[in-house]
Parts: sequence; structure tokens; C-alpha cells
Amino acid sequence: MSTSDWNPGWTTEPPDHTARFLLVSGSDIVKPRNGWLHAGEQTRLQDLSTGPVSLGTSGERPLYVAEISELPPEAEPVSLREALLAGEEAPAALLSTGLQVLQWWRDHRYCGRCGQETGLHARERAKWCDACGIPWYPRIAPCVIVVIRKQDRFLLAKNARVKRHFYSLIAGFVEAGETLEEAVAREVLEETGLTVNNIRYQGSQPWPFPHQLMVGFFADYVDGSLVLQEDELSDAGWFAPGDTPPIPPETTIAGRLIQAMEREIAGDVSAG
Repeated sequence: MSTSDWNPGWTTEPPDHTARFLLVSGSDIVKPRNGWLHAGEQTRLQDLSTGPVSLGTSGERPLYVAEISELPPEAEPVSLREALLAGEEAPAALLSTGLQVLQWWRDHRYCGRCGQETGLHARERAKWCDACGIPWYPRIAPCVIVVIRKQDRFLLAKNARVKRHFYSLIAGFVEAGETLEEAVAREVLEETGLTVNNIRYQGSQPWPFPHQLMVGFFADYVDGSLVLQEDELSDAGWFAPGDTPPIPPETTIAGRLIQAMEREIAGDVSAG
């Protein structure tokens, strides 16, 4: 079932038999035999344990995300990380939005200020507390991720907690009161012992684990020797374009940043 005609949106109207569903089991997407969406006429609302929550429309049909208690016949659970790393065929924006919206729905069943059960906001994608008179929107946590360049090489590092044999980039959450550029400099210094400058924005990507927004940068090495924060990184080194260990795919912002840096260095070398 096609996801290419997804139009993000919000409604408080319940689904009818024409609806389409992105179904979730725990933290996995429930993938039908064909495509990623389930037909409304084949989805029993009584089988849903969380939701349904509006995601907009698929074509002219209303689209919802919901958690299901039992897998439908011939459906398979697919982790979101696996789907995002698998390739271009997965509708990354829809899957990411769906999982983040469902996580928000679970997390804000009750008001975080007074504990009263929340209801729906009449006009926006938000939960509403009548007692406090405040909305609770889907949570977004900004994170920075950076490629550090040192002449004709750049830094790659292996995360100490990730089992995949990828080498990736330095990344971390933005702290209260920080600019994005300040967060880049701090994270690099904390995790590697290096100082950087010329910090420049490159792009961003929602990263729903569970609700990050990854903001990507290039930066230039200034000073320092590699001293790794061992609970974060198990290895790191300087690599030349085309001579790297396995890196994340281009479906991720890390993969795109690495490839963009390789092109920048190759262009500077050829121009010189």
C-alpha cells in the first residue's frame, strides 16, 4: 500500500472504514506483506492498545498510527532503525513521524504538572490539560553531529554502546542555555579532547530514538591529541576519503555528512 502520497496533518476525528493505519508493536513497525500501511477495513479498532492518532492523509484517505496488541496474519515486525538503515525504499519521514507521535501519545496521557488525565487539543496536535490550561506538544530533543576535518583527513569514531561495526561521528544532546555551535565544541572536547573552530551548519534529520532532531555540522581541527571518553567511544581515528572503515548509509545524516566531507576534501585536493 503506497506511502508516497502522504500529506502530514492532524484531526480529532476517529477513523472510519476508509482509513489507513501505520501499526506498531512495542518499538517495532508492523509491516504488511506489501508496503507499510494497513487497510482500515482489515484493522479492528478493538485490537489497538494505543491510539489511533492522526498522521494526516494518505491520498484522500485519513491516516493514523496505532499500537496493536497482536500481530496480524502475514505481518512482520521491523525495527525502525532497521527500516531507516535498509535503504531508500522505506518511507523514512512517515515512519519517523509515526513512531515519534505514538511515543508522545503514550508519554502524555497525564499532565506532567498536575497529573490529571489529558484530553485532545481542539485545533493542534497537542494534548490538553483542563486543570492547568496548558498544551503538551510532541517532544523534540535537539542533538548535534559533526565531521571534524584535519587537513585532508577527517575524524571517525566507534560508539562504545553500538554493536554494529560502523564508524560514525561525534554527536550529543544540546544542553540548556547552549547554542548549537557551543554544543558542537563542548561535545567534541568532552569525547575526544580536541578543540575545533569554523563550525558550519550542513543539514538536519529527525532521528526518532525516541525524539531527537539531529543537526549536522562541519568543523575544523584546531588543537589537541585524541583522548577518548571511554564510556562513549571505543575507538577513533583520522581517515582519508575513500579509505574508511564501514560507515552509516546515506539514508542517515551521519552517512550524508561523511560523504559530503569526502567530496569537499577531494575537491580541495584536486583544485590544489
